[in-house]
Amino acid sequence: MLNTSNNNTRKMIVIHGGHFSSLDGFYEEVSKVLMRDTDWKVGTLDGFDDILYGGFGVFENKEEIEIIWKESQKSQEDLGLKATQEFYENKIKQGKPFNRELIQQKLNDLTEGKGQTLFEILVEIIESHTNITLTLS
Repeated sequence: MLNTSNNNTRKMIVIHGGHFSSLDGFYEEVSKVLMRDTDWKVGTLDGFDDILYGGFGVFENKEEIEIIWKESQKSQEDLGLKATQEFYENKIKQGKPFNRELIQQKLNDLTEGKGQTLFEILVEIIESHTNITLTLS
């Protein structure tokens, strides 16, 4: 059977890596492009994952969309090792409700070269949604 799906029917969403240089900046950018005309703002990794299910914001549940992450190389550096270490260290300092042991293990993995950076975590979150195609440019 021929696949007759046409990529032109996909909704295209652009994240501009040039618009931010931190995780908070990323949240602001995706809030602008994905949650336009809503009062809800992304502020956590789980919250980012939640909005990718659709149904509120700019696309519907299970709607085929393409996310183009422009200047992704800049984002990969901005949300790389240093930013990820700071992210985990802040959670450890903050303590509750965070599991310090788990976060310390993630920090240890990161410093040993086995853990994921924030950029890699964000990419993995996007790619876990089968209706979303991610293009890094």
